[in-house]
Amino acid sequence: MIISDEELIEVIAPLRWKNGGLELLDQRLLPSRQEWVRYTGHVAAAKAIVDMVVRGAPAIGCAAAYAVVLGAFEKAPLSSVIATLRATRPTAVNLFWALDRMARRAEIDASPEALLDEALRIHREDIDSCRAIGVNGAALLPDEGTILTHCNAGALATGGYGTALGVIRAAVAAGKRLRVLADETRPFLQGSRLTAWELQQSGIDVRVITDNMAAWLMQKGEIQAVVVGADRIARNGDTANKIGTYSVALAAREHQIPFYVAAPKSTIDVSLSDGSGIPIEERPAREVTHVGDHALVPAGVGVRNPAFDVTPSKLVAAVITEAGIAKAPYLISIPALFT
Repeated sequence: MIISDEELIEVIAPLRWKNGGLELLDQRLLPSRQEWVRYTGHVAAAKAIVDMVVRGAPAIGCAAAYAVVLGAFEKAPLSSVIATLRATRPTAVNLFWALDRMARRAEIDASPEALLDEALRIHREDIDSCRAIGVNGAALLPDEGTILTHCNAGALATGGYGTALGVIRAAVAAGKRLRVLADETRPFLQGSRLTAWELQQSGIDVRVITDNMAAWLMQKGEIQAVVVGADRIARNGDTANKIGTYSVALAAREHQIPFYVAAPKSTIDVSLSDGSGIPIEERPAREVTHVGDHALVPAGVGVRNPAFDVTPSKLVAAVITEAGIAKAPYLISIPALFT
């Protein structure tokens, strides 16, 4: 049974402001446990962003906005609060977008009440933007078929609806008969743990595959489109997303399968002409070497753990936003979204 948008936001929302504090659904524990963690200080909230209690570019932005409110209630200097939050994760531009917006509001009124009003507005606007992304992108998907997605760009990664999964939700709600393949997305397993759980909760047909299965299934004709989210999009359409996205885009191009990126305008960094300027976060080795307490790698062996890669715009069929759909040439169509 497909659940309604209102039920979705209630069941799968990753964060909420409640009784004067920020509450985060601890995504490290899913799908085994649903546990909300309460934060009343901005330093603890910043650590939650670093530790991936909350993750996904739009959700990080919303969480950071609420963390600024916590700092205001603590009477901490705004500049210090924002500096602490800016240092959490470097790739997702929504973090910096939300902090800049909170700083602009503080220039007018720095009271905790005014900042809370702005944070709530950012949160609501993100949900509305994701719904519009879903409507805009649904028309691009086939009436029937299998859609591949990588990582988690759903309600858990946003204010509560989803970008890539929002497109799929809207298409299914419009009557399209779609199935979803979720890449497991090593090493943090956002696909197998989060996307699969979220779509199952939503009543949408989903199956999990390992990251190295996608190209072969494309070759067999079992995938009709790819939809992913983004953490930062340059002005020319180059897109940073979870590590492994670039490989999926290359395979999709080889098999003439459309590769779509779904993201709000707040994810577009118009200050960057191309993807070479996008900072790529390198995360702790333990995420690769262990699953829980179980070691997967011999002790003493070195590890690389870049959390994101950059997909060149030539591999992207369209960038789906709340303001419309951009297609090549992106240096023209992306700036036009802001006019």
